[in-house]
Amino acid sequence: MDVAVVGSGLAGFTAYQTLRRELEPEQIAVFGLEDDPAATFRRRTAAIRQREMRSESDGHCLPTSFPGLSFRSAVRRRSLAPLVGTLGNRYHPTVDEFLAHVERLRERSGWERSLVPTRVERVRAVDGGLELDDAGTFAHVLVATGHPGLNVPDELRGDPRVVHSYEPHDYESTVTVVGAGLAAATEWLNALAAGSEVVSVRRREPKRRPLNVPREYFSRPGLPGFPRLTPGERAARLRELLSPSYPPGRAFDEPLARAMMEDRFRVEDAVNGSRQVICATGFRCGFRHDPVLARLVDEHALETVDGWIVLDEDGSVPALTDARRTLTLAGAAAQWAFPAADTLSGAKYVAHGFLARIRACRTR
Repeated sequence: MDVAVVGSGLAGFTAYQTLRRELEPEQIAVFGLEDDPAATFRRRTAAIRQREMRSESDGHCLPTSFPGLSFRSAVRRRSLAPLVGTLGNRYHPTVDEFLAHVERLRERSGWERSLVPTRVERVRAVDGGLELDDAGTFAHVLVATGHPGLNVPDELRGDPRVVHSYEPHDYESTVTVVGAGLAAATEWLNALAAGSEVVSVRRREPKRRPLNVPREYFSRPGLPGFPRLTPGERAARLRELLSPSYPPGRAFDEPLARAMMEDRFRVEDAVNGSRQVICATGFRCGFRHDPVLARLVDEHALETVDGWIVLDEDGSVPALTDARRTLTLAGAAAQWAFPAADTLSGAKYVAHGFLARIRACRTR
């Protein structure tokens, strides 16, 4: 084997589907403890009672955008409605549809034949490639270790009222939700539907946009100016792009407006005396919170800026990638290269760049 994927979650799984266009399962080693690539996603969406994907028709794990989930849904339902919905970006697959899609791909792609049920703790550059613990040396490695843990503000750690939104929970009679992104907005509605009085505590007002980042950042044509930014400018742009947001529309606005009229929903500056505090504060950010990436940076003196590892435009690590080997980062760790890297579309973007590197190396 020359190719390894470190991480068996959705980013690693999506990269695997792209690699399978040219490689057999026996040519790819996937290192991870979860045989179900959607296991973490499944637990987190269940915790916040999420029913629809924020992504649109191309929010899937296949290597190419078309045919997307709307086309497959139209065939299955024998209805044009999903396809019509895509014209105005109004089609959003359900979580169940997405999970069924992952399971179908898992069964037919040879995933289990590539999976090595081991956690990799160290990626080290050596003569001839990249060494993964004692599992061997590989010419091409994609690291997709996922988010480095749930984020809970320091001042709330140890508070017995606190639960993270992505952990299983019910709702008390009075609930404070900390955060302002989609998870927070979903929890506002969940708690209101459960009969709770809800307080929203946020550092800043959320942006209202359909996707995690502006739509133009999901495609290569939308990126021309991004790689030309100075490191400081790029870090500032990423902080702006990745600020909390949730979709516009009546699905959120009407229940919240009604609850405000009933004095069951309000915004405050700080956590108060609510019986329950839900931290919808997402994930820890920065390579320092990921042991594999932190060790990689320290051992190889990699260039970093404000918690991001500096990458080439295709997500590869410049200091450890050349004509003979490739080290690529995927998921949130690849946002330096592609702001929407922490999405299924972003996983495909990075995976195609990784495959191009492998192809170029094999043809020399």
